[in-house]
Amino acid sequence: MEYTEAEKKQFMQEALKEAKKAQVKDEVPIGAVIVLDRSIVGRGHNLRETTQNATTHAEMIAIQDANKQLENWRLEDCDLFVTLEPCAMCSGAMILSRIRKVYYGAPDPKGGTVESIFNLLDEDKFNHRVTYERGVLEEECGEILTEFFRNLRKRNKQKKQLQNDEKNRI
Repeated sequence: MEYTEAEKKQFMQEALKEAKKAQVKDEVPIGAVIVLDRSIVGRGHNLRETTQNATTHAEMIAIQDANKQLENWRLEDCDLFVTLEPCAMCSGAMILSRIRKVYYGAPDPKGGTVESIFNLLDEDKFNHRVTYERGVLEEECGEILTEFFRNLRKRNKQKKQLQNDEKNRI
């Protein structure tokens, strides 16, 4: 199934809504949705800080939600829209759950395993191949992350300055 450009943007906007939910929780703002027959069947956003669980990435939560909604671990006719290029764990989960295609917004030069570091999805030794498309709303997806980390660095700098001021008073 091919989506129109408008449909791709619509589904990525839904993933961005999930990313904003993460941002409100002071999580790295990454969001994902899973689509079957042009309907969203799974949603997720980063919850690693909230849960203190390294596996609660947006894609993992969206896959689990879709598994539950569809009552099936196989997501063969489903597509995943995610705001940031998936990591090795999430790429592996997409292969294992048999996602048909992943659409991602921004590349992840430090952890992406679709195109940035290496391409796990094109590995022909797996019994399933996930196709992919980069760059759906790339600018918007990248900007929410850039803004989050800019603000985080600013808060950390202010916190450090307050700590130094406290030490100097003693």
